[in-house]
Amino acid sequence: MKPGDILSRLYLAALFAFVFAPIVTSMIFSFNSDRFPTVPLGHFTTHWYETAFSRPEVWTAFRNSLIVALSAAALSTILGFATAYTDFRYNFRWKPAYLALALLPPTIPLVIMGLAMLAWLGRIGLSGTLPGIVIAHTVMGAPFAMAICRMRLQQMDPALEAAAWNLGASPWRAMQTVVVPFCLPALISAFCLTAAVSFDEFVVSWFVSGLNKTVPVMILEILQGNVDPQINAIGTVVFLTSMTLVIAAQLLILKKSRT
Repeated sequence: MKPGDILSRLYLAALFAFVFAPIVTSMIFSFNSDRFPTVPLGHFTTHWYETAFSRPEVWTAFRNSLIVALSAAALSTILGFATAYTDFRYNFRWKPAYLALALLPPTIPLVIMGLAMLAWLGRIGLSGTLPGIVIAHTVMGAPFAMAICRMRLQQMDPALEAAAWNLGASPWRAMQTVVVPFCLPALISAFCLTAAVSFDEFVVSWFVSGLNKTVPVMILEILQGNVDPQINAIGTVVFLTSMTLVIAAQLLILKKSRT
């Protein structure tokens, strides 16, 4: 093995250790009987999971996060696909500006985005409501869905859709039988990824959620002024949920890139 390959692997291993060591540590302490994160560890216990998930507000927060994540992911995927298809199929004068605007939200600092969403949702009477959180998360998630769908559409031969038209299919029929089946792995991948983004989002949710707290907002409230091992238990569940969605999205992206 070449020295460069060894250094690359060592660098990659160090990077993964740097990123995941705190998460793994938190997961270990979620099963530790001691209240404070100290070494040596106490005995194995699921007490903190039982305590955390016996609280009604925890279930309410998970329900809110699940509703918001699924709704925002569905809307983000639809909007992202529509934007990507417009880019794929049509040429028009202001297309670069159109694409730049569609991809703009992830470049805006989250605090500014949260303040802007709070002001706008307040004006239309949706601040502090679940539909308001869904709207805010959709704005953030749609660019990610668009990017994934765009990658898939770039692999599609434009003549396929034209051939369907020549065989008598209407534009909608060609969309249903040619474009959507071709993009299906990307659509599922976009849904999983945007659901993970929504489920983990804290800053914007903190600004717009009001009394309808999501899990990240609830975690902050538990943390204020306390060292509570319940956070490790809740955080472990959140991490495993998000990683499952991200891994599923990544596997679909890798699968469609080989087809």
